[in-house]
Amino acid sequence: MELYGDRGFDATTVADIAARAGLTERTFFRHFADKREVLFAGSAKLEEVMVAAVREAPPSVPAIEAVAAGVAAAATFLTDQEFSRRRQRLIDSNPVLQERELIKGARLGAAFAAALRERGVAEPTASVAAETGMAVFRVAFERWVNGTHSGSLAEMIQEGFSALTTAVVSQTG
Repeated sequence: MELYGDRGFDATTVADIAARAGLTERTFFRHFADKREVLFAGSAKLEEVMVAAVREAPPSVPAIEAVAAGVAAAATFLTDQEFSRRRQRLIDSNPVLQERELIKGARLGAAFAAALRERGVAEPTASVAAETGMAVFRVAFERWVNGTHSGSLAEMIQEGFSALTTAVVSQTG
């Protein structure tokens, strides 16, 4: 993160990263496919934590509540706000990283939908609930990393789902 911050993503090489970490380039490539993956190394674990929470939600809860449990689980994994801010600023400044972040989000949404289908939720409900949860997560995460609103990521997520409820009820009520 320091190298990316100092030199920029494009100007930072794998050799620079390996040297800073006290590794050889060969060792770097044993752990990462390329320098982008350094920023996305925790993505698989985050997805695992979030999808497990969807799967473990009580069988009786509606699909959106199972997804809400998955989104809420992100707050137990993403705890370092300053690191998340720095990482997000870097991603926002680079179209290649923005694309990778979008792919990560799409993969997570698909994993949510698959977990819902495993729970017996039919289409299109599974996909709509999964994508709605991803929208709430994106908004909450953005508010949290931007620091424009006080509160924890968990609070931002809860506010997001409350706003969703308000939007649905105000439109149907």
